[in-house]
Amino acid sequence: MKEKNLVSVITPSYKSEKFIAKTIESVLSQTYENWEMIIVDDCSPDNSNLIVEKYMEKDNRIKLIKLKKNSGPAVARNTAIKEAKGRYIAFLDADDQWLPEKLEKQILFMKENNLPFTYSAYKLIDEEDNILGEFYPPAEANYKTLLKTNYIGCLTAIYDSEKLGKMYMLDFLERQEDYALWLSILKKINKTKGILEPLALYRIRKGSISSNKLKPAIYQWKIYREVEKLSVPKSMYYFIHYVWNGIRKYRT
Repeated sequence: MKEKNLVSVITPSYKSEKFIAKTIESVLSQTYENWEMIIVDDCSPDNSNLIVEKYMEKDNRIKLIKLKKNSGPAVARNTAIKEAKGRYIAFLDADDQWLPEKLEKQILFMKENNLPFTYSAYKLIDEEDNILGEFYPPAEANYKTLLKTNYIGCLTAIYDSEKLGKMYMLDFLERQEDYALWLSILKKINKTKGILEPLALYRIRKGSISSNKLKPAIYQWKIYREVEKLSVPKSMYYFIHYVWNGIRKYRT
């Protein structure tokens, strides 16, 4: 049963020992206090679980689920969503952070505008927390505009499970599974709005999928053809927009 106005924070964890304490601290620092944080360990070989367990001793809103085999971020997130008790499902990876008023501002924004799904702008940081730039998405989102590029950062997305039901990520996708979920939601609700204020910190790690431009492009094409079942001409049309938007995506 969903708890009224409770936010379930969904956090997959793999090799996150260096950053997960800051991630958890950013949730603990939220001015909106009605949350639970469900961290799913994807068989991480480092000491990240020990860090999580220390925080669990201090705050019972933090929970840890350990997967029996390494299954990827989609399975980890879906496992957490299944266990979530909150009305609102929010996503935060184990190397990213939220700014203190993120939940308070976004939940209020959703209620005031009667929106079942929202997102926000965010800042980019490196492994030493240096600010690299900012990303400002369009103020509104719909299915067709999102096909041109994924401008909804996973760390900013929140959906209302009371209005949408629990919605899950496609676990056969190795990457871009969050993007596929946003498209699925927008097909259901038609359109939504975002907050044009940076409310989160997105970390770009050396050698990560975020810093590799080829792999995301391959998965973008797979989503067009294999998930959305678009024709080759339509896929080419949206892929050209994807490449162009990728070139001019970030503002510093």
